[in-house]
Amino acid sequence: MDAVIIAAGYGSRLREISDSKPMTPVAGVPLLELGVRQAKAAGVDRVIVVTGHEAERLEAALPALAARTGIAVEAARVADWSKPNGWSVLAGAERTRGDYLLMMSDHVFSAPILSGLARQGGADRGVTLAVDRRTGDPLIDPDDATWVSRDQRGFIRAIGKTIPSYDAVDCGAFLCTAELAEAIRAAIAAGLAGSLSEGMQRLADHGRAATWEIGGAWWLDVDDPRAYALAEEQAPRFLPEIYAALN
Repeated sequence: MDAVIIAAGYGSRLREISDSKPMTPVAGVPLLELGVRQAKAAGVDRVIVVTGHEAERLEAALPALAARTGIAVEAARVADWSKPNGWSVLAGAERTRGDYLLMMSDHVFSAPILSGLARQGGADRGVTLAVDRRTGDPLIDPDDATWVSRDQRGFIRAIGKTIPSYDAVDCGAFLCTAELAEAIRAAIAAGLAGSLSEGMQRLADHGRAATWEIGGAWWLDVDDPRAYALAEEQAPRFLPEIYAALN
């Protein structure tokens, strides 16, 4: 299985700590390397990193990253990194070989999340999103979270940062089929900006967007200095298989 890691954005909220969010070290390990190692542990054998902002710098670091992690790591550059993140998904999806895990470079996950999500495919869905029912967890930034409203089957009714009611939060990890890229393209063709959430909503409207609950597993969106401090403190404890192997 492939994984696509979105690493194209500017990372403005973490700028005071690092000028490259994907290369920001968390307890000594760059965020992007954490993502690659987490994907490998979930059974992925090739990672496609979508680059944009400072693409040359990031792409130059990928061969050494592949050598350190023992997994193929390739770059797919998005034409305009200032566009919404769905355009990055399209750039990465073009390189995939069948179903793939989709991750954001600034999200970190304890081992059960990606390994569990990778087993959730089925003919009844075009995408499966990892969600957390702990919507009031202090680790979640309510001003930046993407919220999810689901039906009785656990399929998505609505998804977005400003939806009026919700029962879960998007964890930033997806098991995707080709339907997700098709939905993003259809949303763009309909005049929308091309965000990942727009593609997800289009699949939801057709009953093709499933969710999978992570239970009590740990995850964190490392998007600002507060979250970075939490990651520095907690990542070695919740990702012991990664940090133990590097020490």
